[in-house]
Amino acid sequence: MELVTEAVAGRREEARHCAWCGRRLPDSSRIGRPRRYCAQPCRQRAYERRAAVQRGGLPEDAVVLSSGELADLQDRLFQLRCAAEDIATAAADGAARTELHRLADELVHTARGLERLR
Repeated sequence: MELVTEAVAGRREEARHCAWCGRRLPDSSRIGRPRRYCAQPCRQRAYERRAAVQRGGLPEDAVVLSSGELADLQDRLFQLRCAAEDIATAAADGAARTELHRLADELVHTARGLERLR
């Protein structure tokens, strides 16, 4: 019984994320199958995507983005590149450590926002 309890506890310590939007899932003390989605709308969007992929004959691992989602992704990638260039420029110009630290924090914030594709 102790091994089962340790295995369940170890599984709970891992950070799990929604299979649709990427948000962190709340820690669950439930026994049974772990959650894959943070809420019903995410579950519904995932179902709709799977159904569309099957109807369209696309490969199972295909990623389908609307033109708006693609434009948003491109904007966020541009922001990430600009943040990285700001750090490189500041370092080349001999910026103070505190300034580099602030720019690095901005880069991390931008990258975290980019992790969520939807």
